[in-house]
Amino acid sequence: MGIDSKGSALPIDLEELLATRLLVQGNSGSGKSHLLRRLLERSAPHVQQIIIDPEGDFVTLAEPYGHVVIDGGEYAVKEITNFATRIREHRASVVLNLEGLDAEGQMRCAANFLGALFDAPREHWYPALVVVDEAQLFAPAAGGDVSEEVRRASLTAMTNLMCRGRKRGLAGVIATQRLAKLAKNVAAEASNFLMGRTFLDIDMARAADLLGMERRQAEQIRELQRGRFLALGPAISRRPVEVQIGAVATSARSISPKLVPLPKARGEEMEALLFAPEAAPVDAPTFLFAAPTPPPPPAADDLVAAISGPVIAHAIKVPQVEAKSPEQVETVIADALRAMMAEEEQENVFRPAALLFQDFQVRCRMAGITRPPLDANGFNSRLACARAGIYEVDEEDWQRALAVATGLPDDMLGTFLLIARAARDNAPCPNDERIARTYGTSSLGRVRRLLTYIEERELIVCREDMSGKRSISIPALGWSTDSAAPR
Repeated sequence: MGIDSKGSALPIDLEELLATRLLVQGNSGSGKSHLLRRLLERSAPHVQQIIIDPEGDFVTLAEPYGHVVIDGGEYAVKEITNFATRIREHRASVVLNLEGLDAEGQMRCAANFLGALFDAPREHWYPALVVVDEAQLFAPAAGGDVSEEVRRASLTAMTNLMCRGRKRGLAGVIATQRLAKLAKNVAAEASNFLMGRTFLDIDMARAADLLGMERRQAEQIRELQRGRFLALGPAISRRPVEVQIGAVATSARSISPKLVPLPKARGEEMEALLFAPEAAPVDAPTFLFAAPTPPPPPAADDLVAAISGPVIAHAIKVPQVEAKSPEQVETVIADALRAMMAEEEQENVFRPAALLFQDFQVRCRMAGITRPPLDANGFNSRLACARAGIYEVDEEDWQRALAVATGLPDDMLGTFLLIARAARDNAPCPNDERIARTYGTSSLGRVRRLLTYIEERELIVCREDMSGKRSISIPALGWSTDSAAPR
């Protein structure tokens, strides 16, 4: 990150940081954004980065480091959550730019985005740094001018990130100008600290508490020069150490104010320019900070493609193929699922749904369907049916069974359909080993808890006769399996 007071390099243990989180604090002008940029630039080749950027300062990382920029003000809530889901799936580094939104809009967008990151499927829990600049905006210590509903949603999302995000691979890195304005339960979850220049007594007192320093020792925080921070934490140093943050390769679009010469136009000339009915003349003074007209935001589909990464097939000239009818598409889906299930059975493995979805997309392309006929959620539903031995889901019986199972979690759908298939045919009740395989576990105890869970929701009724054989009925469908030994 930089050098300490003795001139020695001060590194950050990135793996330890992923497990222990980081809080950066410093008044405006203390070098807080510079510190975050140094951390992001140095760690970009090693870990996925997700940046919540309320001021648009970090969009300049896009070109040199490959971050995808998402303009939060240009997309609907559903599109924002869809982006977040795909970000976790494809491990894309992104910058969520919120500068075009007011405070309430920023909080609403960040809450939905962070919530979708947090709720990603378990197979997508890859390690990622989640950097939130100006965190006091999203986790305020007290209510402000925004609605209570939005404030609660944003605070909940930030609390989940800092308190429960570690197990999901999300390592929170939050930065704030004012510790006193940041919710205490969010700040307290960080184990690493970089404290910059702070003047207000209330902020210095909280900084001293976090650093484990006496109040009189905290006076040195007020004397820190710009770009210098007190560092402490298991990923940095076991004792407070002052560090001068090193140089960065990129810069923010906004810059610190500098004095520039005033225009040389006289008073009457400037008045003529200001009140002219037509456009200003060509020789009118130009302004240093005038920004060019931004290009229109990319379409949601284009942004999803950027997040998902380049597809090799797009670089190859693919011959035109005849569009397939819905019946032909359904046949391709069923055939692909049959082949995938046969391979699982033969290899005796249970692959995660994310890997199977990629396999499914490849098989569809090889069958002449250029766009996947199912999204991730639709595929997971069909995969559950396939693991239960059901491939033609359009049949009336299976549509009824799926309607009955609407309230079940997605990972339990395959188990229910496996039982439904045996019950419809009055076949022997599936044993615990078969149910465990469909559910994706090797624990027979978990199978029993699973059946109890489904039975408590009155979807099935389990019976065991005196000989120990089990049968399962589905009252809503009027189907029942034949008796069979559970093991």
